[in-house]
Amino acid sequence: MYDAGKDGFIDLMELKLMMEKLGAPQTHLGLKNMIKEVDEDLDSKLSFREFLLIFRKAAAGELQEDSGLHALARLSEIDVSTEGVKGAKSFFEAKVQAIHDASRFEEEIKAEQEEKKKQAEELKQRKAAFKELQSTFKQ
Repeated sequence: MYDAGKDGFIDLMELKLMMEKLGAPQTHLGLKNMIKEVDEDLDSKLSFREFLLIFRKAAAGELQEDSGLHALARLSEIDVSTEGVKGAKSFFEAKVQAIHDASRFEEEIKAEQEEKKKQAEELKQRKAAFKELQSTFKQ
């Protein structure tokens, strides 16, 4: 909804507009700090996974009460009195789906990390074999 560039990321200006629309405008520095706190890949924008991390941190109580991320998490909660029960149902179903998607992303990241470790170990073994072969020629 707030991804104006339709690139799958929320950049600084899109975050600024989102926070203004939610009624919690932030300073430029505040917005940069919000992104920095959850920007795992250090690209200065929020991916969907990083956006979900805001809500994870909020649920775990890891956000400062006066931070912009805490305000974002709080303002994104649903009010059943205004949305009604059906609105709450679809909201929570969407939250459950988002959590499921986030855990799938975590599994993919773990698999990638394992593959990198495997490749690094293979490279180490090849280098050791090369050095051993090289030492036979030096003698």
